[in-house]
Amino acid sequence: MEKIKIGDIVARKSYNKDILFRVKNIVNTKKGQIAILIGVIERVEADSDVSDLEKVSEERVNEDFNHIQKKIEERVNKLGQINKSKDKYIITGKILHLDGDRKYSEKSYRYYKKLGLQAIVKNIPEYKQPRVVYNLLKTYNPDILVITGHDGMIKNTARYNDLYNYRNSKYFIETVKEARKYDKETNNKLVIFAGACQSYFEALICAGANFASSPGRILIDFVDPIIVAEKVAITEKYKYITIDDIERDLRDGKKGINGIGANGKMYKMTK
Repeated sequence: MEKIKIGDIVARKSYNKDILFRVKNIVNTKKGQIAILIGVIERVEADSDVSDLEKVSEERVNEDFNHIQKKIEERVNKLGQINKSKDKYIITGKILHLDGDRKYSEKSYRYYKKLGLQAIVKNIPEYKQPRVVYNLLKTYNPDILVITGHDGMIKNTARYNDLYNYRNSKYFIETVKEARKYDKETNNKLVIFAGACQSYFEALICAGANFASSPGRILIDFVDPIIVAEKVAITEKYKYITIDDIERDLRDGKKGINGIGANGKMYKMTK
């Protein structure tokens, strides 16, 4: 068997190789080597016995990458036409996006840039996000905050109300709370998206998120948080957005993302 190493693209044999993962770390334990995995397309974190992993063929990797790239390009082309119809006096909402995954951060930035949106994207590990969000908000003063990365339930059980059954939800929750402290001081009516795959949806909403994942404790697509931010950014301030306005653009609709809604952040300057 070919040796598995950090950075390899792999799939789990016991799960019929359904999801592509990148090996984030390998830990030696008494029971053998355990690999910490992060999704290539989905925003999920998991672990696995190294013996259960198999390197994925370049053809399979390219197939998955091409699928997600095609989805992004289709959306950029569609919304690019909408943006071209706007005049220079229309200002879209400003986005601050914190992402625990470096590659996702880079892809997200390119997506925002192609759409012509105002966006600052920071690659910050999930556990560090609560420590830095206040100062970043103070520095950039955004209209929309995206808090995401990777997540997942540690045990395959129905213990949905146990915070310790989630890999990174506690950090997302803490980050939302810190952001709301800043928002209370500035009264900016910040719109927040928070969460990743299988995140503790109810707790994120209670902490102050407008939109969050994942009500159905399912995997969400890498682009789902970006789509929410983009929709808020290009919707007029007088319009209230609900998940009904977004769900068709999301991979799994309301099962993946839901929330209480928010007003848009686009406005027209006086000529």
